[in-house]
Amino acid sequence: MADDNLVEFRDVTFAYPAARGERVILDRVSLQVPRGKVTALMGASGGGKTTVLRLIGGQQKANQGQVVVHGDDVAQLDRAGLHALRRRMGMLFQFGALFTDLSVFENVAFPLREHTRLPEDMLRDIVLMKLNAVGLRGARDLMPSEISGGMARRVALARAIALDPELIMYDEPFAGLDPISLGTAAQLIRRLNDALGITSIIVSHDLDETFAIADQVIVLANGRVAAQGTPDEVRHSTDPLVHQFVHAESEGPVHFHYPGPTVVDDFGTQTGGRS
Repeated sequence: MADDNLVEFRDVTFAYPAARGERVILDRVSLQVPRGKVTALMGASGGGKTTVLRLIGGQQKANQGQVVVHGDDVAQLDRAGLHALRRRMGMLFQFGALFTDLSVFENVAFPLREHTRLPEDMLRDIVLMKLNAVGLRGARDLMPSEISGGMARRVALARAIALDPELIMYDEPFAGLDPISLGTAAQLIRRLNDALGITSIIVSHDLDETFAIADQVIVLANGRVAAQGTPDEVRHSTDPLVHQFVHAESEGPVHFHYPGPTVVDDFGTQTGGRS
């Protein structure tokens, strides 16, 4: 793997078992995530974006091909190796996924308590520094039920960077946020990426905010990479599917109806009656 790529997919195929054979999610996908950059994974729902994150983290294994992270083939790692790899990653789950019975402070402290043996005074300083980075040092003693959705997302981000990861993955970080919180979250992702020298992968459907902070955009469609380039290159793509997605058009290669039997097959003759 080239030194300037932190993550690389090499002809990766992944499929889920289905009632009628396999449901292919990724079909011989090759992509690269450069170090120190913000990469956005975009595309229609069900296109395999979250599956890419699961393959990177080792929650799923490819049916064929290689998922290479930090120079390691994820599928070949044993349990200890996979555990070590995950410690070098941070994850911000959709809607934050905070522990509701722990305070803001203890939510951020959780990975430090689980994976280190730091003295309490040092742990406290680290947690407060991470909370300060997301603007919430003053909210340390609040419970998740006492903060807004946007604040919860920022607490989750502080928790994701608690162990100083080299890679942070964001699964729909802007979902459900008001315009102010959304803009704050987007700029925070960009600033932390640059200040900490980390690599970020964002799964998002929010075109404007994501394009504004991403260095490269990868559009997944029909199990393949439909486009990969800078936001400007993707925005001006002539590929019909990419054009439909970027411009939010209802008509195009992505159809409203899920593939299935014809209307005649299901309902009978052209009169509409059942056979």
